[in-house]
Amino acid sequence: MARWESVFDGKSLGGWKRTEFGGGGEVRVEDSVLIVDQGEELSGFNWTRGFPKMNYEVELEAQRRTGLDFFCAVTFPVNERFVTFVVGGWGGSTVGISSINKQDASQNETSTIRHFKDNRWYKIRVRVEPSHLQAWIDDERVVDLDTRGKELDLRTGEIDLSVPLGISTFRTTAAFRELKLRRISPN
Repeated sequence: MARWESVFDGKSLGGWKRTEFGGGGEVRVEDSVLIVDQGEELSGFNWTRGFPKMNYEVELEAQRRTGLDFFCAVTFPVNERFVTFVVGGWGGSTVGISSINKQDASQNETSTIRHFKDNRWYKIRVRVEPSHLQAWIDDERVVDLDTRGKELDLRTGEIDLSVPLGISTFRTTAAFRELKLRRISPN
């Protein structure tokens, strides 16, 4: 398996930009951490360079600083489509993939409930393979989805501004570090 490649230098937004969500909070680097300030709704940042569409993993550490909704939503490609791994949505505890067969993370088979603490780092990882999508929180697999025959797509709304790879929050201030990418060999 390939080595992890850092996609955040801890000093600047190099390769990233603030996502232009209406009413979104500011994004800045402070003490080697990317900070996303709470906005009216969505706030975040997205990758500005080429990105794989299949056979890769993304990993990062995320921390909710303040707020009561999702502090980490990772939008990423699955071949020609995009989905979002939501961590702490729908009032702060829902985890899952949006959207599968037109159902949000709160309504489909990937939906689970977890409780998250403010100011604690959580390791988030997603893995994309041709017929399989997996996601972990702190090394515990929380999504294990066979994608064959499933309609994968983004939830309707501004989240589509996050492609090809984006990290967002909802009415929440959050911090991010250790953003990495690893290409994996096809099975």
